[in-house]
Amino acid sequence: MDVMSIVQQNKEYLCDLRHEFHMYPETAWNEVWTSKRIREELTKLGIPYVEVANTATVATLEGKKKKPVIGLRCDIDALPVQEVKNPPYKSRNDGVMHACGHDSHITMLLGAAKILSQHKDELDCTVKFIFQPSEEVFEGAKAILDTGVLDDVDNFFGMHIFPYLPVGTISVDAGPRYTSADTMKIKIIGKSGHGAMPQFAVDPIYVGCQVVNALQSIASRELDPMDTTVVSVCEFHCGTRCNVIERVAELTGTVRTFSPEDRKNLPVIIERIISNTCSAFRAEYEFEYIPGPPAVINDPVCSQWAEEGVRKILGDEGVIHYRGISGGEDFALMLDRAPGVYAFVGCRNEANDQCYSLHHERFDLDENGMFNGCALYVQYVLEAQKHLQEK
Repeated sequence: MDVMSIVQQNKEYLCDLRHEFHMYPETAWNEVWTSKRIREELTKLGIPYVEVANTATVATLEGKKKKPVIGLRCDIDALPVQEVKNPPYKSRNDGVMHACGHDSHITMLLGAAKILSQHKDELDCTVKFIFQPSEEVFEGAKAILDTGVLDDVDNFFGMHIFPYLPVGTISVDAGPRYTSADTMKIKIIGKSGHGAMPQFAVDPIYVGCQVVNALQSIASRELDPMDTTVVSVCEFHCGTRCNVIERVAELTGTVRTFSPEDRKNLPVIIERIISNTCSAFRAEYEFEYIPGPPAVINDPVCSQWAEEGVRKILGDEGVIHYRGISGGEDFALMLDRAPGVYAFVGCRNEANDQCYSLHHERFDLDENGMFNGCALYVQYVLEAQKHLQEK
């Protein structure tokens, strides 16, 4: 199968789909229209599917052999971002935008489903197409996995459109791709009083600032500087008037690392710093640590298969190496169940003003990157089924 040639023949189909999904974005767990539209396309293609976890859809295409089962996953939710650019397909849902490119992810996977269903005679495996909701809040993958519908999957493959790489390149490096993504909630409990007489109060804002400063010593002084660790306080709420010292300050932040060992130790380290800092300034505290998805780690063998696929669709120049990043992805939970790969698909084109970061209000993509991602979904199946059959 000449995969890239077939994808090029479907360019209009893919662009039309992406523009439609872009116009009607829906946030996490609200993807009702999106899921309905996905299921309409699957019905047209004659691919059976099941509806699970509210707005999730898992479709199954059986080839000449039932095993192995290869799971291709995309995410479908949008973000509460107001789009400021004015393409013909601009979001019609005020305050909601596909600022993370999930509209293209849906399109790439539906395109792959179309191509693979039309070439089913070349499949020596079963393919499951996983349209996952609620990735942005790290809830959708677990919800699908808990239903058991993916228990038979032998290998997972996912990808993200990536504006940090030039269009025409794809990274499928082995090893760390995304850090774990945990949440910390801190309550600093002081003593209220008059802002002009702080000696009679315990100021939770002051104590909270010392806590924030002290937490930055974790990455710089407690852990190996060669390891990636991020401890960021991103919310700090306290106060109602200019002359009132409030009793309580509430802080929320994110904790990220590639290292499973560091991830285990970080809650203990963080609480020790909070406890001792609060004690030094006569405050009390409450601390909650909420585990999120673990790190996304690409299996080295599967990464080799994916690299073979990239070379076949884009040539040697299509393979690019890119370090792991401190974003989070609940696709990690799928990779905990079975080995697989997560790809970064370049879509950057500065000449066309398609160069903004993910989650940016001006985000857009060079759709040639979308065509490449669609082709890689298909090519990965062809590579993986061959190697998995050899096992």
